[in-house]
Amino acid sequence: MKKENKNRIMWLKFLKDVLVCSLGAYGGPEAHYSVFTDQMVVKKEYLKEEELVELIALCSILPGPTSTQTIISIGYKKGGPLLALLTMLVWALPVLIVMTILSFIYNFLDNMNISQDVLAYIGPMAVGFIIVAAFRIGKKVIIDKTTLLLLLFGGVMTFFVRQPWIFPVVLIFGGIASIVSSKEKNLWNSVKLNPPWIYIVLFSILAIGSIVLAHFWDNQIVQLFESFYRYGYLVFGGGQVVVPVMHSDLVEINQYMTNQEFLTGYGLVQGLPGPMFSFSAYAGGMAANGGTVLFQILGAIAGGVGIFLPGILLIYFIYPIWENLKKIKAIKISLKGINAVAGGLIAVAAIILMIKSGFEINNILVTLLTVVLLLTKKIPAPVIVAVVLIAGFFI
Repeated sequence: MKKENKNRIMWLKFLKDVLVCSLGAYGGPEAHYSVFTDQMVVKKEYLKEEELVELIALCSILPGPTSTQTIISIGYKKGGPLLALLTMLVWALPVLIVMTILSFIYNFLDNMNISQDVLAYIGPMAVGFIIVAAFRIGKKVIIDKTTLLLLLFGGVMTFFVRQPWIFPVVLIFGGIASIVSSKEKNLWNSVKLNPPWIYIVLFSILAIGSIVLAHFWDNQIVQLFESFYRYGYLVFGGGQVVVPVMHSDLVEINQYMTNQEFLTGYGLVQGLPGPMFSFSAYAGGMAANGGTVLFQILGAIAGGVGIFLPGILLIYFIYPIWENLKKIKAIKISLKGINAVAGGLIAVAAIILMIKSGFEINNILVTLLTVVLLLTKKIPAPVIVAVVLIAGFFI
């Protein structure tokens, strides 16, 4: 009994620290890692810095929300699968709820007879965030001629082919090209693994089952879950990378929302702490807009649960065998090519969204100002979002 109470107290303290991380995590995976280092390593010593770096490397290899998978891994390390699940909920649930509420923002403006023009500058601001993300990721992933060519390849292919299947194809090609061009030997060195197969089986059942169900059942919630679940297992590198995939599918192909509505949600999430993948709750809610309030909430839940679930299942499958898995050279080498292609996807997303936002002088000025402020790092992202919102009311 004493041991159970001690574990309960330890878990509560740990989850409190996870909440501190959630409320202080702005700006994407790179910024989140500094929060994890400060809270989980330096202040509370839940793990060593080298262990955190290894977990970041593991989650970078996997598709899905990188920083979310990292903090889930810390929870798994401290208390197994149950604490990992609670960690996920404490980390992501607050911002998911906020983004679900924000998916009603256009309905609210209509009901209050407020012009939607108050949100006019959120879109151009969001484009600025994507441009800066593309610039920073480009600097990080271009390390030689091969990665430069793969970045250009990913950009050109996804600019001219705006179909959902192109994104996994170019990412897989990038990983294969990186392995083929590598001069390393013994790439597929044999390691002994004893994985918990139940999680990968469940992952596969949900992936295949949702595709089949969505094909034969004309139900929008099921179709939304399938789409977001697919984003969750096909996207490497975090929230910025998922933007071009989601935009192509939700705006251009299925036309669930307008370009302005999409960019508004992406812009608003920049001002909130927590994982960038929480944008999915807004996108799912907007896609289900037009029905009842309950139906729109179900759309937001389908988006939020769908996009996070693959990453959680993959962590549950991979983490117990990580010590041996990381010895396979090919896995680490493939990541260079995958990330380079992802950099191209983001760069092209910035170009496409700039074109769709229009080249009015006000839009261009807002985008440029956002880029400058983000690069100088003198004004926090939430402040930029707040200022742009206020500007929409007065201009």
